Amino acid sequence: MNIFYRPCFIQSFVTVLASACLLVACANTSRPGVVGVERSQFMMISASQIDRISASSFEQQAKAAQKKNILITSGPQYERLKTIANRLIPQTAVFRDDTHSWNWGLQLIDSPMVNATCAPGGRITFYTGIINKLNLTDDEIAAIMGHEIAHAVREHGREQVSQALAQNVITNVALATAGAGSAQSIDAANQIMQYVLVLPNSRQNEKEADAIGLEIAARGGYDPRAAITLWEKMSKESKGKNPPEFLSTHPSNENRIKELSALMPRVMPLYEAAKKP
Repeated sequence: MNIFYRPCFIQSFVTVLASACLLVACANTSRPGVVGVERSQFMMISASQIDRISASSFEQQAKAAQKKNILITSGPQYERLKTIANRLIPQTAVFRDDTHSWNWGLQLIDSPMVNATCAPGGRITFYTGIINKLNLTDDEIAAIMGHEIAHAVREHGREQVSQALAQNVITNVALATAGAGSAQSIDAANQIMQYVLVLPNSRQNEKEADAIGLEIAARGGYDPRAAITLWEKMSKESKGKNPPEFLSTHPSNENRIKELSALMPRVMPLYEAAKKP
């Protein structure tokens, strides 16, 4: 082969290889459901990697809360959350088949923070502040929990970490050490989980979580219309003060309630047909 053609050949090979990797990295992580969420997602790390990191971070969170004596593991408020979670979790099977084997978890932390999350692999965290300050009904708790579970179902955290990895914000070294158990690995896991739980989701991710969460709650027998009253409460809570943590990572705008309202004709029949709590 003429050596003058080699650079072109190598460049072409690299281009084809990169394109192949990109195609492999693109996948739709869930079925659309009646709300019709369907989008190809960019994934550069495996689900098992992000699950291992999530498990490590969730464990460290529990230890830190236990040390401060603010981890609630029993009592009426915890049992209330547990009951709602036990009704919502089975509904995720509508969107994907593997959630029955996830290592689901629930932590309730006694803190004034107005926040709730669900880390990859189904690790749910609620803070007492969001329940108490907003005086949430069970239906409104289900709206929040469904929304957060939807982020895990759609693997938005894995998607955000993949995007950060592609931009070299997260290094392969951090991914390799995260979740291994040492102090360094714990720091690495916490750094990575910043992209999962702390940094704001895109408007697209939020719209997907709103829609899927609405369907999960409705299928679980919780009134999906509570999502409207929830966001009205959130709006009032944020007026004249810094927005609550839940809103800081869940951007809201005037179209949000309108979009939720537009989905009601699709999910109300599911709620009406569901066994009620």
